[in-house]
Amino acid sequence: MSEGSRKRFFDLAVTVPALLVSLPIQALVAAAVRVKLGSPVLFMQRRPGLNGEIFTMRKFRTMRPPDLSQGLISDADRLTSFGAFLRSTSLDELPTLWNIVRGDMSLVGPRPLLVQYLGRYSPEQARRHEVRPGLTGLAQVSGRNAVSWQRRLELDVEYVDTQTLSGDLAIIGRTVAAVLRRDGITAMGDVTMPEFQPPERSR
Repeated sequence: MSEGSRKRFFDLAVTVPALLVSLPIQALVAAAVRVKLGSPVLFMQRRPGLNGEIFTMRKFRTMRPPDLSQGLISDADRLTSFGAFLRSTSLDELPTLWNIVRGDMSLVGPRPLLVQYLGRYSPEQARRHEVRPGLTGLAQVSGRNAVSWQRRLELDVEYVDTQTLSGDLAIIGRTVAAVLRRDGITAMGDVTMPEFQPPERSR
């Protein structure tokens, strides 16, 4: 069995039971989102996956929709205390388990970022797409959103070059600890992470 096949088998062996066990929790969270934030309950967004191929990632919605008349423009304005709780506990990520079962994502790998970032990566940074994106990853257990973009992308490529099943198990264990401590949920001055902008290259 190839390394990729072993990783896929591991993903399914862990994710399918986790998905089934989490269904009652997902139902409760969905009902709470419907009451607190209204419809839609799910946040769905196109993200780049393996080899940059686009897929639709699913999460529970944590923000109110933009509304200029009510001053709901920035992420900070739109993120509610309820949404912040879902993010800090990672409950908003539970629907993403479906993406792992479908094969869009893996349990461990570089987090799927925005489509518009694809043209901003250096050739080295773009190597993060040589593996399936992950629900968690090396960057997430090394500071989550508190890590700078440069360091975060370096860690993503480091994972691509050094990934092993034992390493994935260690990252999952560190992820559980980080979620319990609620570490690195935000970057300084932002409710999540500032937009990625590449450094200006010398001409």
